[in-house]
Amino acid sequence: MLRYAITDRAAYGGSPAYRLDSVVGEATRWAADGIEFIQIREKDLGAAELAGLTRRVVAAVRAAGSATRVLVNSRADVAVAARADGVHLMAAVGQLLPAQVRSIFAAAGRSNAVVSISCHTIEDVQRASALGVDAILFGPVFGKSIGGVQVLEGQGLESLHQACKAAGSVAVYALGGVTEERAAECLVTGAAGIAGIRFFRNINS
Repeated sequence: MLRYAITDRAAYGGSPAYRLDSVVGEATRWAADGIEFIQIREKDLGAAELAGLTRRVVAAVRAAGSATRVLVNSRADVAVAARADGVHLMAAVGQLLPAQVRSIFAAAGRSNAVVSISCHTIEDVQRASALGVDAILFGPVFGKSIGGVQVLEGQGLESLHQACKAAGSVAVYALGGVTEERAAECLVTGAAGIAGIRFFRNINS
């Protein structure tokens, strides 16, 4: 099972500095565990602070000697500046395209930028596959909850199966409400792995 961990510093208590430190600490643990991808998803941070956090996470991953790849949500400029491995995109019209991300990396002398993308419909998946992304996060499979209240209904395992078929050779990661018990069900549908925030969090953090 491939694993795609997503950061969320709001999940940690304490001061703003402590929350950033907690993200780096968690990323260090993920790298040591060999998790394939870490997405830095701290959308409310300014560019400078986001770049600083990304540099710390990249340094922690490299120090661990891990093959874990670090992606930055939406910010190709920050990803390049902080020496991250790539970018995570949204499927909405008007967002950056994979080719644009790779051009930005290439202009900075970087090759092989990794691009993942969030998809919520089969049409999103088909388009993303045609655009040449490296990984697709499909969901929410089992719904999305905030504070114990469901805010998005789950699309279900059959939709995940159809997404995996539509993706062709592109790896699909199940996202949204996945638990350890449900992970095996996702893999049976054809998913390459699991993506999530809470799924990979250290319960002792």
